[in-house]
Amino acid sequence: MESYRPHIILSAAVSLDGKLATRTGDSELSTKKDKIRVYKLRSKVDAILVGKNTVEIDDPLLTVRGIKGKNPIRIILDSKAAIRPSSQILRTSSKIPTIIVVTKMVKKKNLDKLKKFPVTIQICGNHKINIKKLLKILKEKKIKNLLVEGGGITNWAFVKENLIDEAIITITPYILGGNSSPTLVDGKGFSVIKKSTTLKLKKTTKMKNEVVLYYEK
Repeated sequence: MESYRPHIILSAAVSLDGKLATRTGDSELSTKKDKIRVYKLRSKVDAILVGKNTVEIDDPLLTVRGIKGKNPIRIILDSKAAIRPSSQILRTSSKIPTIIVVTKMVKKKNLDKLKKFPVTIQICGNHKINIKKLLKILKEKKIKNLLVEGGGITNWAFVKENLIDEAIITITPYILGGNSSPTLVDGKGFSVIKKSTTLKLKKTTKMKNEVVLYYEK
């Protein structure tokens, strides 16, 4: 791992055919037991990161629930600062430290809406969020480990730069199909296999009808 950035863990639950959700956005793939495992993982990291689309579709809290443990700092990639004021992320921002990452092209009216909430607004990049620059800023903020629970586009932003140090993926028994259903990693994708990110299988655990795969660099 490069010293300029946090240790990065990619975490997700996917269907047997690699989907994060159905074509309508239904992402309830995990069992209660697997969700508890994820909450334990969240309690051990400094921060958790998702993209705006995940907030828009799932309206998550990104917290630790059902067990004792601290909530990680929440980081939302939202280049246009278009996150809804009614989102659970903003409505709970007075209780849980939250960073909204935007670009220099953000509209003033969107920033003004965001400034009504007790969040940290981090400008990072011109037209697109600069992931490597952001990671350097997060490391300077004493964030040593970062959990990425993004959708396919956000995950690709990290994968394409070979920034994933660990991947913890739950394989669930569903086959969802659908050309428009989001996959674990979307985006442009690699042109040839030899250029792709390659990880080593560290261990597997079985939970009834699910398998959790643990990979690392």
